[in-house]
Amino acid sequence: MSDAAAAHNAGNIALRNGDAATAARHFAAACEAAPANLDYVIDHAIALQKLEQHGGVIARLAGHEAAGQRDARYASVRATSHRALGELAEAARWYDAALAVEPRRARALHGRARVAIERGESNALARFDMALSVNSGDADLWLGKAQALEVAGDIKGARIIAEQLCQQAPAFIPALTFLTGLRLAAGETDFTAPFADAAKRVPQDPNIPSTHAETLAGLDYASEAADVAAEARQRFPDEPHFGFLEAVHAGSAGDWERAERVFSGLQLDTPLRALHEARHRIRAGDTPRADALLDRALAANPWDIQGWALRGIVWRLAGDARADWLHEQAGLVELRPLEGRAGLIADAVTELRRLHAGSAMPLGQSLRGGTQTRGILFDRTEPLLAELHQAILSTLEVHRQGFPARDDSHPLLRHRETPWKLKGSWSVRLTGGGDYHTAHIHPQGILSSALYLVVPEEAHGPDQQGWLEVGRPPPDLGLDLPPIRAIEPQVGHLALFPSTLYHGTTSFGSAERMTVAFDVVTASG
Repeated sequence: MSDAAAAHNAGNIALRNGDAATAARHFAAACEAAPANLDYVIDHAIALQKLEQHGGVIARLAGHEAAGQRDARYASVRATSHRALGELAEAARWYDAALAVEPRRARALHGRARVAIERGESNALARFDMALSVNSGDADLWLGKAQALEVAGDIKGARIIAEQLCQQAPAFIPALTFLTGLRLAAGETDFTAPFADAAKRVPQDPNIPSTHAETLAGLDYASEAADVAAEARQRFPDEPHFGFLEAVHAGSAGDWERAERVFSGLQLDTPLRALHEARHRIRAGDTPRADALLDRALAANPWDIQGWALRGIVWRLAGDARADWLHEQAGLVELRPLEGRAGLIADAVTELRRLHAGSAMPLGQSLRGGTQTRGILFDRTEPLLAELHQAILSTLEVHRQGFPARDDSHPLLRHRETPWKLKGSWSVRLTGGGDYHTAHIHPQGILSSALYLVVPEEAHGPDQQGWLEVGRPPPDLGLDLPPIRAIEPQVGHLALFPSTLYHGTTSFGSAERMTVAFDVVTASG
């Protein structure tokens, strides 16, 4: 047996044993000994994929593209990593290449259907039906079909499938979450009942109450979330995570003494515990202890957005000049005109109204009332959205030029010269009286935004209805700190500010308000 074949066999054995790291090393050796062997290359890519090294997968496969276009396995593996990297157009191209060679390849059919729904393609439902014709026992495919039915407006059909999935697979968290969202959209007060029912049927699964609590907390039902966590703490006494959740959500609900009691007895010493206990200490007015806890949390995760957001609040409370350095330097918070053609905003409004007609209030977001578009807005295929995306990128470059000098100790200015991209993007449409965004942050980005597409006339009145408040602490902290800046919304303008700043909107009446928002990350992030 050749050295290449021996290394390849060793890689296969390691992969079967679940040791992807060892498998990757053996497959790399096989590729080095026989660099033209496409099977060896693909197996190495699969091992890297299991290690979540999707950039490495693309790099490994890229040199074999000519041969790979004729190999369904190569194309399917490459498509899966493009999808994991958020490169949905490339994912679609490579899934299509795989299916051109092998039309009934199950993984490629599944992946292509998922990409179709993520990009808002009109044939997403048909693609899920095709994938189910090949693999009818896949629960995730049935969930995808339910999601596609909902997008198509068949709420009844979507709910029938979701309820069947939750009945047959009560531990399938994505199905529980989807059904919960359908019940919320329908106005049902017991919208999280699927989680409660599943916990009774699968009492040994801690993931069910954990997600149940987080879902409730994400919609301001903090007290109920704490109760779910407390009940789970009794059933899972060896899981300190539930005590942690009870303390966090009890504190958010305003039950400081309950949170203090649970935190005091918590056998958990992690950076996440330090972060959330710092929040608890802020509520108590103990800023020195909060500051010390944030030091611990940020020592482990130096650029954690949540940690810096709380640190900014602690510095403001203490009158520390570093609060100005963090958030109040000139150029960090700005309202800038969109760098786009005349008429782009009006065209975008027409397109987005169409999308909002099939959208709902999402689970776990800051929105209170109104609708939010599904998925990642700029992953969709509409040319107009691609144009809007490019206009936003151009505006970001203008904004960057107005920054202070690069500062490697600052969570945003350290990236002043770094290439940027958008990670998340969505549109929000508010039309009901009292709609608003509660104060929140976007912990995945370095820069956050709001592009104003439709602004009600009342926003320009003396009451500042629907204004963006940047820097006002979230209500659960119980602080009387004003916003650093209140921004009057202007059609065709982008509000841009560091992601380490809490932000929310004041409520307003019944006139329409529409925005597009996104998270900015580094191009390598």
